[in-house]
Amino acid sequence: MVEIFQYEFMQRAFIVGGIIGFVAPFLGIFIVLNRYSMLADTLAHISLLGVASGIAIGVSPTATTLFAVLSLSIFIEYLRTRYQFYSDSLLSLFLSVSLSLSIVIVSLSDNFNVSLLSYLFGSILTLKESDIWIVGITGFGIISFMLFRVHHLLSLTFDSEIAKVSGVKVAILNFSFLSLVAILIAFSINIIGSLLIGAMIVIPVVSALQYRQGFFATLLIAIIFSIFSVFLGLIISFFFSIPSGATIVLNSAIIFLISLLINRKR
Repeated sequence: MVEIFQYEFMQRAFIVGGIIGFVAPFLGIFIVLNRYSMLADTLAHISLLGVASGIAIGVSPTATTLFAVLSLSIFIEYLRTRYQFYSDSLLSLFLSVSLSLSIVIVSLSDNFNVSLLSYLFGSILTLKESDIWIVGITGFGIISFMLFRVHHLLSLTFDSEIAKVSGVKVAILNFSFLSLVAILIAFSINIIGSLLIGAMIVIPVVSALQYRQGFFATLLIAIIFSIFSVFLGLIISFFFSIPSGATIVLNSAIIFLISLLINRKR
C-alpha cells in the first residue's frame, strides 16, 4: 500500500483529489437543499462541450471548459430569473444541447485521441505540479466565499423572499454561487472526469442527509464521505488500472446505499 506514494503522480493525485473532496460538499449541500441537483450534472455535460472544443481547436481543454461552464452557467441563471423558466426543464435543455454539440464536434474533428477518455472519466496520470496550485488556490477561494456568505446562502435556501427583505442581493449571490460551481467542475475534470464530477458533488451530500443531522454536522459528514471516496477510489484506480473518476463515484454510491440501509434500521 505504501509504495503508491513513491510515485509523484500519485502524490499529486491524492493532494488534488483531497482538495476537491473537501471543497465539493461546501457547494453540493446548497445544490441539494435547493433541489437543484441537476445543475451539477448539466454543468458537467457542458464541461464535456468545453473539452471537445478545446481538443478540436488545439487549445487547453481546461481553459475552454472554464469558459464554457462559466459563461453558460451565468446564461442559465439569467434565463431562469429573467423569464421564469422551470429550472429542471431549462437544465435538461442545456444538458441535451451541450451533449449533442459535443458529439457533433467529436464526429467532425480529426484531432481526437485517447486523451479524450482521460477528460471524460478522469486520469491520475494527467495531473501536473501546476494543478496542485490551481486547485489549491481555487479551493481556498471557494471555501472562503462559502464561509463568509453561509448565512446569506442559508437564508436564500430556506426562504428567498425573507432573504430579499433582509437585504441579501439574491441575483448577485446566485450568480456568484453558480460561478464557483462552474470553476470547481472545470478544474476537477482531470481527476474525476467531465461525465462524473456532477455525481461527485451531489452524492456525498445526499448520503450525509440520510443521518438527519443539523446543517454543519451534515456538511462535516459529507466531507468525510467525499474525501474517503476519493482516496479509496485513487487506490483502486492505481492497482487495477481503472479510470479514477469511475471508482470514486462508485465508492460514493456504495456509501449512499449503506447510509440508506442504516437509516432505515433506525
